[in-house]
Amino acid sequence: MKKIIFLTIFLFTIVASAQILEPVKWEFESHKISESEYELIFTANIDDHWAVYSQFVDDGGPIPTEFTFEESEAFILVDSVIESDENKVTKHDPVFDMIVSKFYIKAKFTQKIKLNSSNATVKGSLVFMTCDDEKCLAPTDVPFEFNLSASGTSLGQETIINDVAVNDEETNKILYGLSPSDISKSDLKCENEYTSITSNVKAEKSLWNIFVLGFLGGLLALLTPCVFPMIPLTVSFFTKNNGQKKSSGMSKAILYGFFILAVYLILSIPFHLLDSVNPDILNDISTNVWLNVIFFLIFLIFAFSFFGYFELTLPASWTAKTSKGENVGGVLGVFFMALTLALVSFSCTGPILGSLLAGSLTADGGAWQLTAGMGGFGLALGLPFALFAMFPNMLKSLPKSGGWLNTVKVVLGFLELALALKFLSNADLVKHWGILKIEVFLGLWIIIFAGLALYLFAKIKFPHDSPIKKLSFSRIAFGILVASFTLYLVSGFRVNKDTNTFTPLTLLSGLAPPVGYSFLFPNDCPNNLNCFKDLKTGIAYAQKVNKPIMLDFTGYACVNCRKMEEHVWPDKTIDNYLRNDYVLISLYVDDKKELPPDQQIDVTRINGGTRKLENYGHKWANFQTQFFQTNTQPFYVLLSPDGKQILNQPVGYTPNEEDYAQFLQCGLEVFNQLK
Repeated sequence: MKKIIFLTIFLFTIVASAQILEPVKWEFESHKISESEYELIFTANIDDHWAVYSQFVDDGGPIPTEFTFEESEAFILVDSVIESDENKVTKHDPVFDMIVSKFYIKAKFTQKIKLNSSNATVKGSLVFMTCDDEKCLAPTDVPFEFNLSASGTSLGQETIINDVAVNDEETNKILYGLSPSDISKSDLKCENEYTSITSNVKAEKSLWNIFVLGFLGGLLALLTPCVFPMIPLTVSFFTKNNGQKKSSGMSKAILYGFFILAVYLILSIPFHLLDSVNPDILNDISTNVWLNVIFFLIFLIFAFSFFGYFELTLPASWTAKTSKGENVGGVLGVFFMALTLALVSFSCTGPILGSLLAGSLTADGGAWQLTAGMGGFGLALGLPFALFAMFPNMLKSLPKSGGWLNTVKVVLGFLELALALKFLSNADLVKHWGILKIEVFLGLWIIIFAGLALYLFAKIKFPHDSPIKKLSFSRIAFGILVASFTLYLVSGFRVNKDTNTFTPLTLLSGLAPPVGYSFLFPNDCPNNLNCFKDLKTGIAYAQKVNKPIMLDFTGYACVNCRKMEEHVWPDKTIDNYLRNDYVLISLYVDDKKELPPDQQIDVTRINGGTRKLENYGHKWANFQTQFFQTNTQPFYVLLSPDGKQILNQPVGYTPNEEDYAQFLQCGLEVFNQLK
């Protein structure tokens, strides 16, 4: 039993802490100090509470920072690597229980080098270890390479990463007409300083929302024919004696439920690895045109599978291998039982999981949202097995398997069909195809949900439906609810005379295309506002009319962006600010339109490495991360007309109209003080 508890805690710790920490970022620079001499500068930028160790550490302590240079006749090293005393602290280290020297915030190392030829390539690597007061990361090897010339000039602020030299200052001037050093935060305050919700609180709320949605998805999966009949069978297996104590069977059943949760949490780990390599990668995945088209086709397949025209199953060899693992016995055997359940039930859980996966990886989503959703899904699936094992009498209250399980599957099929259009809509918006505008989208949804209502009233049948002699009360009630929702969809064709657009539907925010994306009432900007989609043009206009700027970092596939534009911005006070007092510049981070060739250049990523800007989405995503150190949307920044002063604290998703109006009012007050 102790082994079971220990392994349970161990696995939970692994899953719960499955994130890639990168508290240290290295920068490499070279400065020419004479005709044949250079200084190579290695700078470690260190997160709060973390430290990098000195080159000089006693035996038995942490791994010291060490530099290795590949030998070459083209240069000679002058002395050894010198470390700066700035930010260096010598004190007791609680992790190693000894006195050590280490750097906080920033560590700077310098190696002087003399060239023996006109050109030299200096290659090597550095090894360092980083710890906070509780834990350490494994020693990390970082390669470096410098290309030096005796006739060249100093590299100045050029960053050399992966053999690509990028002059950040020059690049930013070309792309945006500004560099981060040009922008400063105004010291002025507004009369009633608004209190913005911190991003951490918002993120936490968002994670809980995704967790709850995942939990509801898991409950739906429980009601499918692949999972529901498994509950009494599996619970009876654990609760029967077979020569073992009843408590032992119950503990294994509880462990079985935990392992179901663990399996789904583990599925999200690869996305954390992707997220750590490139913070924009999940946004790139979610807005990738062809991936969205593939999702559309997959969801169509899922829908017709749920309708009963064919069955989706994973390869039988996978299930056979996990079934063999069940014979191992003990904790490992229980784990393989949980894995087998996940594979066997794929035909029912796969489409629901697919919805969760695709819905989490949005422009404003990410790996932790996916983990939260997977956690909720796994908990909803695993909890019944543990509860019914603890209280077997509750099994009697479960309804018997029957035709109603197939009805659940068909209903889910209609929902999958509706969700499929969301992904086709993403691709259509990003590529500006113009095939799935608001009229077409709403029309198709009306047809789908009208069909679902007819099915619930037994006017439509599918292959595996049982004969219906009499409609049950629950079926009638749910049919009326779906019919009402269909009428609600029809109301989306009402025209809002103030904005000259169709009326946005609250329940479809982020699912349907923007109401301005229309055949009959086209509007290039939300709510028929005047807006710019280019930074330089917008700043030039703002200076001409002497109005402050609102930078709107948004996305065509951004759910929360649509909610703000369609349900917060139309507020009369907010609309007045945006229409009359601010110059709105909307920058779409998922716009796939190609950049002009002269702007398709390499830039430095905020977390190291380089990338080539190929489209406008890359350009504006880079601008947001480089200048404002965030990559979430929506994100709103109020600036002076020249774009060089931030008027107040930027905000993200702010669904409360009063808070958002206060944010705009505050920026306007500061701007008036500047004038």
